[in-house]
Amino acid sequence: MPARLLSIPAVAAALDVDRRTVYRFIAAGELPVVDLRTGTGRSRVRVPASGLEEFIASRSVPSRRPRR
Repeated sequence: MPARLLSIPAVAAALDVDRRTVYRFIAAGELPVVDLRTGTGRSRVRVPASGLEEFIASRSVPSRRPRR
């Protein structure tokens, strides 16, 4: 089964952040991308859905216990 690829705006919406923030995560190597460049024009990158899930899991922190 082929990997599901997400556009930058879709990743930004899923994380509730700006597109520029997604590009910063990519530049920092925190989000993997697939480059779908088809020539000398601009690259068209997509984020594998599994990569987004791993990113979210790596950023998850356990909830604190309520104070008594």
